[in-house]
Amino acid sequence: MQPEPAARIWQVVAMIPRGRVASYGQIAALAGMPRHARLVGRTLRELPRGTKLPWHRVVNASLKISQRPGSGGHIEQRRRLLAEGVEFVGERIPKAYRWKASA
Repeated sequence: MQPEPAARIWQVVAMIPRGRVASYGQIAALAGMPRHARLVGRTLRELPRGTKLPWHRVVNASLKISQRPGSGGHIEQRRRLLAEGVEFVGERIPKAYRWKASA
């Protein structure tokens, strides 16, 4: 019996190494739910405040932070990624930081 979809998403997000990022679609595929990137976004949006899950390592398919630039969430996500050594070129994260995981 497989865990609930949210638990599967959490398990995959927990595996993203420090200093790496993964896309919502990549997380969905690794959780066994290909083409459910929006579910990943909704699940992460509902995380409790202060969670230890590295939600900040999940970005969109363009390797950009999805939250509106200048918003509190965008600023916090960018701060956390920079603290882990992830670099930005403008608003985009270079492909070298993409997590290379397989299902």
